[in-house]
Formats: sequence, structure tokens, C-alpha cells
Amino acid sequence: MEDIRVVHPVDRRLGSRQLAGLLTGTCGERPGYRALAHGVRTLLLDGRIPLHTRLPAERELASALTVSRATVTAAYDVLREGGYARSRRGAGTWTELPQGRRPSSVAVFPAGDDVLDLAVAAPGAPEAELTAALASAGAMLARHAPTPGYHPYGIPELRAAVADRFARRGLPTLADQILITTGAQHAVSLVLSLLGRQGDRVLVENPSYPNALDAIRDAQLRAVPVPVTEDGWDSDLVESSLRQAAPRIAYLVPDFQNPTGCLMPREQRVRILETARATGTWLLIDETIADIALDVPPPAPFASLAPHGVGEQVLTVGSLSKTHWGGLRIGWVRAGSGLITELATKRVASDMATPVIEQLVALQLLRGMDDVLRERLPRLRAQRDALAASLARHLPEWRWRLPPGGLSLWVDLGRPIASSLARAALAHGVRIEGGSRFGADPGTHEHRLRIPYTLSPERSEQAVLRLATALSGDLRATGAPGTDVNRRHWVA
Repeated sequence: MEDIRVVHPVDRRLGSRQLAGLLTGTCGERPGYRALAHGVRTLLLDGRIPLHTRLPAERELASALTVSRATVTAAYDVLREGGYARSRRGAGTWTELPQGRRPSSVAVFPAGDDVLDLAVAAPGAPEAELTAALASAGAMLARHAPTPGYHPYGIPELRAAVADRFARRGLPTLADQILITTGAQHAVSLVLSLLGRQGDRVLVENPSYPNALDAIRDAQLRAVPVPVTEDGWDSDLVESSLRQAAPRIAYLVPDFQNPTGCLMPREQRVRILETARATGTWLLIDETIADIALDVPPPAPFASLAPHGVGEQVLTVGSLSKTHWGGLRIGWVRAGSGLITELATKRVASDMATPVIEQLVALQLLRGMDDVLRERLPRLRAQRDALAASLARHLPEWRWRLPPGGLSLWVDLGRPIASSLARAALAHGVRIEGGSRFGADPGTHEHRLRIPYTLSPERSEQAVLRLATALSGDLRATGAPGTDVNRRHWVA
């Protein structure tokens, strides 16, 4: 993989052999110039080639593809004319997006009760268990009421319960290795603020969880994207990016990746751990969806595979938002005890501590988590299958793969209309975000939608019908979404 060099975003370069490999199956063995231009454009919109990446020199790419240099020159001309590349004399050709491809998005919040919300991939609360947990928490609160109630680390009982769950999943953990946070998003932001310095590089998956990408931008860190496709991660590309970009942090969602649903194989995890040890990169592992295992056994914690001396470089975040309820803002970080102390000290400046009553509720829910999952997972599996069946009936031209776990389908629309469709769908009572909201580079993944299967089969069917109506109706923008790239829109 010596042919790719990933550096500061404005200096990213793609080697000729790497690009030739990516183009395999996209534009034929010996493409004509239009097929070659189409292949590069497809890879760019799919996030497999980052924006502002220097393309190979014409002669080098021609040699790698065994085509004439004139073919590559003409292909680059087509890309420039379409706004997908720019050139500067003596400096080369760089990937770009036409200004019209910069997406706008839908309203920040649902318009009312009649809106079917597909922008949030999270289930409702298990009502009976939540009610019982609230009652138990109320009884336990009396023991905490005489105290000041500030617990920057989290209450000891909940820290011990989270540590015990890690241990039962195969990762021995002490309570002092756990910090309780106000949700997983708080945990991610806290880790970034402690470990990252302005301008540091952070390796991220592309696409990825948009709120984490926003947190990286807010911390003024520089994203180094590596693609995740329906086939998963390219181990060689991840390793070369770690070695050559030497990012300070790598943010990864290896368990039913959000939004693709991919599950990282064990051997890839081991390779990443070994490479991170060599590069000194902190691994920030998001396990928020790890327990939503629908067709496979639940994965062991990523950090459980770390060889001796590497475990301290792995920080694991999780929460109860996806297994139980997003309205209960309880998350955690697992790390070395010294780092936990630093994180607790850091968090006091922003939120002091997580509410005690919510921690007591979480404690009861965590103790009965296996019972909740036994009921919840079959229901989610049925809802997933019902959504897939609805899509096959009403939108048969769309394509997707059933993920082995997680909460959503990553649907290929076949053409870059996602942002336009999302705006049209809102008028028909469906709130959904286009795929570009999940891209490390704005404007990519415009041919994708993330569609959660957290609604009942009946409401899911209704949502698909509304999407089909929006698609067949007055969808004026055909692949030319709006230009509001700076607004952020709430998804989960």
C-alpha cells in the first residue's frame, strides 16, 4: 500500500495503483475516457475517494490502467467540466464537488405528531422495565439525598455495574476504569477535548456517525477519512492511513457500524490494534450499538483483543440510548484509571456530573439488560425484515444489504437525489436525512439514505409509501441539492 499517502486534507494524494484498484469493477478493465470519468465520479460521491485529494499524474494512471495517456487526459477534462475536479498548473488535479452538489438538509426537528421520524435510529423505551426502574430508583434516592449529589466519576454502584458488564463480555474491568457521562455523545466530545489538540488528525470512517463528525469539527481537529463500504473496511487502507497520516486519534464504530451496519471481523481488529501500537494512535471505539446483534452472537469488546501494553491506548464509549432509551442520558467511557481521572477533571468545567436520579434508573436497567434484549432483539429483527419487505414492494429499484445487527438499512437509491428526496419527503410527513449527513466530506453519499427499522411494521410501511409518493411526485431537484453546507441537523 505504499502507493497512497494520506496527510493534511489539502495535501491528500491518491496513488495510481490505489486508484486503479478502486476503479476495478466500476468502469471496466480498459475504460474509455467517459467510463473512467464516471468511475472516478462514482467513487467520489460514494466517499471512497475523499474530497480535495490529489489524483495521480496522467502518465502514471494511464500506465496503471494500461490505457493511453490521452484517455486519462480526456477523463480529467470531463471531471473538470462537471465540477468534480480542479487543476492548477504544475500542482496537479484535485477532486472537488460542483457547488450545486453541496447538500442542504431537512428541518432540525419533526414538524408535529403526524411526522414519521426516520432521522432518529433509536427505539422507544421498554415501558414496564422503565417504570419499575423509576420506582426502584426513587426508593434508592433517599440514601443519596443527604449528600451534595455531585459525582464527577459517576455513582460507585453504576460504575461497578458497567465494569461488571464489560467483564461478562470478556474484558476484565475495574470500577475505577469507568466514567459515567451524560450520554455517549458527551463521552466522545470529552475524549476528543482531552486527547486532541487543535489541528491534530483524527482517522474517521466514511460514512460515519454525524454527531461524532460534528464533535471532531467543533474541536478543530482534522479528519482523515477511510471508506467503509457494504463490504466493510479495507484493512490495508486503514493501516496505511494510520501509518502515514499518524493521526492522534482514530474514531471507529466496529460493531454494526453506523450507518452501514457492517461488523468488523476479528482479524481486522487485531491488525488495527497492532498498527495503532506502532503509530501511538489513541483508539476511540464507539460500542453504542454493540448489543444490537440480530443475526450473529454479540461481539466481544474491541479492547479485549488488545495485546499486552496496547489496551491503555483504547478508550471505549457506550450508552443505554440504543438498547433502552435515548431519553435517559446515560453513557460511559472505559479507559485506564489514570485517564479516567483526567477525563473526570476535564468534565467538571462543562457539566459537573450526570444526574443521580438518572444514574439510579440506569443502574436498575443495566442489571436487567439481558432480559430487555431477549425481548427487544426479536422485535427489531422482525421490524428490519418488515422494512426490507416494504422497500422491495414499493421501491424495488433501491438496493441494500440486510445488516447482521444495528438499527438501520443503508440504502442505495441508484442516483444522487437523497437531499432532494429528504426535502420532498418532509412535505409528505416523513423526516429523514440524506446520506451526505453521514459523510466525512460534505456532498458525498448523495445516493444513499439511512432508514432505521425502529418503527413498528405498520408505521414503517406507511413511511415507505410516503417516500415512494415523494419520489414519484414533484421531485424537482434531480441530483442537484441545495447549497446550505454549514447548517447542522439533528440525527441520532
